[in-house]
Amino acid sequence: MWPVTSQPQPSSVPNSVSAGPASDAKAFGAAALLTFASGMVALIGFVLVHVFGVILAIAGIVFGLVWWKERHGQMLPRDLPGKSVASLAVVSLLLFGLVLLMV
Repeated sequence: MWPVTSQPQPSSVPNSVSAGPASDAKAFGAAALLTFASGMVALIGFVLVHVFGVILAIAGIVFGLVWWKERHGQMLPRDLPGKSVASLAVVSLLLFGLVLLMV
């Protein structure tokens, strides 16, 4: 009879993409709020100065997204702080309120 050997099982490697459901929810919320805030900035630029305002708004959006990436290391990092998502939500609500007041 041949000797029986067993192969060592690989240890469970943590998921390198997700840090859990809360992290996924924060990343989804941040992605949605970044998109919404960018749209609000473009809309405010259009309402104020029409086409030239949209061009200026796009420059501001690019600057804001570069700043966000510099601050967090990635656009949607694995461990995004809840404070950043909350701040983004407040800014988005303020921009939406400004659009409502302007229209």
